[in-house]
Amino acid sequence: MADSRVGIIGGSGLYDIEGIQSIERIKMQTPFGQPSDEFDICELSGREIVFLPRHGRGHRILPSEVNAKANIWAMKKLGVEWIISVSAVGSLKKEIHPLDIVLVDQFVDRTKRGSDATFFGNGIVAHIMFARPICEELSRVLYEAGQEIGEGARIHWGGTYLNIEGPAFSTKAESNLYRSWGMDVIGMTNLVEAKLAREAEICYATVALVSDYDCWKDDAPEGDVNVEMVLKNLKLNVITAQKIIKTAIPNISKTRQCECKNALKTALVTPLHLAPQLTLDKLEPILGRYIKK
Repeated sequence: MADSRVGIIGGSGLYDIEGIQSIERIKMQTPFGQPSDEFDICELSGREIVFLPRHGRGHRILPSEVNAKANIWAMKKLGVEWIISVSAVGSLKKEIHPLDIVLVDQFVDRTKRGSDATFFGNGIVAHIMFARPICEELSRVLYEAGQEIGEGARIHWGGTYLNIEGPAFSTKAESNLYRSWGMDVIGMTNLVEAKLAREAEICYATVALVSDYDCWKDDAPEGDVNVEMVLKNLKLNVITAQKIIKTAIPNISKTRQCECKNALKTALVTPLHLAPQLTLDKLEPILGRYIKK
């Protein structure tokens, strides 16, 4: 297995990376159940990439059904140190237009998935620092790649992603409430992934593809958000996202300097020699370096 792999989790509209050849397709078994689909091992500019479609090939999995725990555990097991998450979002601000891209840097949780958002429990307690939930180092590489390609969507540096439960879109009252909170974009998947990636000491960054104005903008040309609108705009935005990813990959450092790589160093509360062996076995890819042999 190669070290220093880059993981890509594709969202709505991104089920593969055009122009990147798959070397091998791997089916992973995890202690947390089945991942969303098989993992494609690819290569670009001498760098190994691990690609996974979040909703499965053919888009078969609801946002609340995505087994992010299995997905992130498998990425860790496969030697992934960076994850680029591509995700469809709605805009909650006038200045963030459909077909724009937002490199979000904050999250607010409106889901009911607390137990799905941690590897810990069952005899091991850990509390990660999560004030800065996105790896700025990775996000900066993606932003610079977006400037380099010089075409396609406008790219916004930073923004808050409001994570709702779904699968329904917001009511107008909810959409306007979120706007009053100062939220930037709205989606259904990324917060859980970001928390699990941090626990797994994997760098994580979101490339949020704006497909609509949610339902708050009464004068939106295409009306309130619907699936047809989302898919239409995503087809255009995904092309730009693929170019950004392919430009960014060669510029991702092989040696991490960020704090993500040591997220558990000060987070573990339970002395691991007191932890249940079954839990330690499940978390071996994540806790291995902290377990005294």
